[in-house]
Amino acid sequence: MLINAGKLLMVFVWGFMMFNLIHPFPKPLKYFIDVAMIFMIFMHAMHAMQAIFLHSAFAKTEKHPRWLQIKIFLFGVFELLAWQKRQKTD
Repeated sequence: MLINAGKLLMVFVWGFMMFNLIHPFPKPLKYFIDVAMIFMIFMHAMHAMQAIFLHSAFAKTEKHPRWLQIKIFLFGVFELLAWQKRQKTD
């Protein structure tokens, strides 16, 4: 439940930051959001790298779709937690 709420929150955050690219906010807020977006892209790229490492370490027999890596990039730690939860139930 909370994982899905976190994913929904991330959709709103990505939308807010993309809206700033299309229709920039006033100057001080624009720069803050630009820096926050760069930081968020960097952090989510690190989560995607972490998913690639997990995939290579644990899933020699399993095939994970590319969509999972994209979801981890978009939703970050929330998707990793959901993935971990699915792995425990299997």
